Amino acid sequence: MKLNVYDRTLRAAIYVLLVLLSFLTFYPFWNSLVISFNTGSDTSLGGVTFWPREFTLENYRIVFQEDAIFQAYLITILRTAAGTVLSMFFTALFAYGLSKRGIVFKKFYMILCVITMYFSGGLIPYFVLVYQMKLYDTFAFLVIHGMISVYNMIIFRTFFAELPDGLEESARIDGCSNYGVFFRIVLPVSGPVVATLSLFTAVGLWNDWFTPAVFINDPNLIPLQTMLVQIINAGTTATLVSNLNSYAQSMVQNTVTVKALQMATMMVATLPILLVYPFLQKYFVKGALVGSLKE
Repeated sequence: MKLNVYDRTLRAAIYVLLVLLSFLTFYPFWNSLVISFNTGSDTSLGGVTFWPREFTLENYRIVFQEDAIFQAYLITILRTAAGTVLSMFFTALFAYGLSKRGIVFKKFYMILCVITMYFSGGLIPYFVLVYQMKLYDTFAFLVIHGMISVYNMIIFRTFFAELPDGLEESARIDGCSNYGVFFRIVLPVSGPVVATLSLFTAVGLWNDWFTPAVFINDPNLIPLQTMLVQIINAGTTATLVSNLNSYAQSMVQNTVTVKALQMATMMVATLPILLVYPFLQKYFVKGALVGSLKE
């Protein structure tokens, strides 16, 4: 169909706006990547924008020389993997129970759950509770914290409620118990919503720096994002090199600056979780709109 002048102008304006928004969104990340590959002393002079002016790998060499960063990486990966699996399992199981008809006090339970989305007991009471339960400064707390998400539970519950009753009825005729129906029938057909919510949960756990900063004191249990915040908050080179080994100190004295190390560490912390998105992108549209339409 041939477009008139007004339609062509409007389409061109939309394209220009989208390109501009894409640039504004992508450029900060690209500039951080460029700075991470540029000599720190040169970066401090300014003018490094779209491409490294003095290319170097020393920033990343220093980052990967630090045993503490590898330990933080391991803690982050283990926490993200274990936390995501446990969160999906218990949240889905909880939602499956609330999706069934005839549950006693079902509305009351839902009201209690929704209230927790808007109100909390406060940080200090929560800290006291965690400490009294002997979960303070433990890896178990990093996994257990936030294991049940009410928001995800509501999405799961809506999806489960829309499943045809015939699926469960046929499974029960074959002798499946409630757990058998859940594991053999419900979960296998819930791939899109599980994949979508798993990614959102994993990103949340991967990026969470505040919780470990408050509840974790052991340096061997600090996740990568919390360490990244500590590096970013290092206002001077002296503050930063106090946590680095002698090799890194010698490099800092020559060409590496605090900002260069900040950018390199940020890239190391960000890229792994970004690489997960393309593999789960096909589930986004279907999974994110679960419950919005009924057949």
